[in-house]
Amino acid sequence: MTYYYWILAFHVMSFVSWMAMLFYQPRLYVYHSENADNKGFVEVVEIQERKLIKFIGTPAMWATILSGALMLYLNFGLLQSGGWMHAKLFLAGLLIAYHFSLEYHRKKLLENPHYRPGRFYRFYNEVPTLLMIGIVIFVVVKPF
Repeated sequence: MTYYYWILAFHVMSFVSWMAMLFYQPRLYVYHSENADNKGFVEVVEIQERKLIKFIGTPAMWATILSGALMLYLNFGLLQSGGWMHAKLFLAGLLIAYHFSLEYHRKKLLENPHYRPGRFYRFYNEVPTLLMIGIVIFVVVKPF
């Protein structure tokens, strides 16, 4: 348990980095779809989309998952401390699915910039916020 709090700190930092990508990536999709006819602009946005998810988002997601798994391994009692951890893990699973859906949408936008309207991505951008609110509440308040 000597290193547990260092792992926790790393987990929080990687989670914050991951969330930054999850918040910004759909915003890039809004710009991409709403400016589909501006070829030069779209080329720049496509580079940003690829680099953000490949070099920041995906490594941060894996760092979050691995540090979280290591904390559970070191403190297995967390899974027996009530339903809050199970609820948090469920929401984290949804966040992981959302992450992979962003890559799916990125590839669809590369094929067809008019795949979805910007309005869709404006709403889609709210999903990680709602999941993050639930995760933080479960971790801090532990309502179960």
